[in-house]
Amino acid sequence: MIRRLFYMSLGAFGAVWVMRKLQALHPNHLARRAVHNAAGALDQVREFAGDALDGAAKRETELRSRFGLDTVEKTYHYDVKDGR
Repeated sequence: MIRRLFYMSLGAFGAVWVMRKLQALHPNHLARRAVHNAAGALDQVREFAGDALDGAAKRETELRSRFGLDTVEKTYHYDVKDGR
């Protein structure tokens, strides 16, 4: 009697597990998961790019202050020949 109950509950558990796995393979579920994963990856890339740009701006500010480039005049004198 106990053995039959054990195997019956094991079979029910197996059936529920298989049904959930099959439902997870439904095209709507796959598409939803793919969109969710792609959106998550895009958010991570945006966050990384923002962090990289912030770090670059901070480093540029440090270098400009170290080498005194903040006081550079904005007039440029180019001696460019016209190529003739």
